[in-house]
Amino acid sequence: MSSTAAQPAIPPQPPLLARLNWYWICQLGGWLLVGLANLLLYSKLMAGTQLVCLWMAISGIAISHLWRAFAKRRGWVAKGMNWKLALYPFLVLGPLQTVSVALAIHVLLQRISDLSWLPITLIIWGCTFLGWNICYSMALSMRRANRFEAETLRLELLAKDAELRALQAQVNPHFFFNSLNSMRALIYENRDAAALMIDQLAALMRYTLQSDQTDTVKLAQELEAVQAYLAIEKIRFEDRLQVRIEVEDGMENVAVPPMSLQTLVENAVKYGVEMSASGSEIRILARRGEGTSVIEVANAGAIRPFSNSTHVGLANARKRLILAMGKEASLDLSESGGWVRATMQLPATQLPVAA
Repeated sequence: MSSTAAQPAIPPQPPLLARLNWYWICQLGGWLLVGLANLLLYSKLMAGTQLVCLWMAISGIAISHLWRAFAKRRGWVAKGMNWKLALYPFLVLGPLQTVSVALAIHVLLQRISDLSWLPITLIIWGCTFLGWNICYSMALSMRRANRFEAETLRLELLAKDAELRALQAQVNPHFFFNSLNSMRALIYENRDAAALMIDQLAALMRYTLQSDQTDTVKLAQELEAVQAYLAIEKIRFEDRLQVRIEVEDGMENVAVPPMSLQTLVENAVKYGVEMSASGSEIRILARRGEGTSVIEVANAGAIRPFSNSTHVGLANARKRLILAMGKEASLDLSESGGWVRATMQLPATQLPVAA
């Protein structure tokens, strides 16, 4: 036995786009565009505006980032857009940027003209920071909405999984109860046959425990469990039970919910073989439909209500089929030509072949 400890699984990295810091990408890119726009506008009016426009961009980055940090500390960002987030950028951040740009012109260009430009500049920078704040608030709202959507989806998946497990927990005891009844009836008649039945039942229990860990299994695995079940019932019913299985090539890897086919076969045995003095043939057919996989279980007989039936197996099989395979899947019970047919139609999903 190796003493080397198992290495913990490394969680997969999120996509590259999810790992990027979009705040700083938009922050740097947006303010550089503002600086370039001002450079194109004022380069023809006065010389030496390159440094002033660079100052504009750096000042805008610094003021907006400090405002973001201040708003986060005050809890305004978490509450979403409100009058404070609209008023402060216009009345405080705009004037701060105006003063900063005026100082840049004075220091770098050694000139200050008359103050006739002041009112329009205050309005322009106030609107600029108001627009920055609106864009930032919209980005936060979209991120919250995505998080809520992801959390809602996660909860829905958890609820679906819990319902699926609860339904499977009802189906399995139902099946084992019937198998134990068959074993009890046989143990006084043929001990060797009863021992063989116990072996088959143990194989089924092993399959059931393993299948509890997944929503779907390969049809080939499900057929192995069905054949073990039919071997149990063959010991009990002898020649009254005849079986025919026809599976098209390539259908072995089709995904089916675990114990779904088993439940249909169990119902066919119970109402086709057990209720008939002469017994019945059980036919299991698996074929491709138009974009779907079709699995049919048929037995000789007629659909009629039985007072001693709880119909748990068939009802749960239908629910589990839809939960595991989606709304495209269906399970129908029909009668024609003296045969009762339970037909599953499900998406033609292929599970990978083990290496």
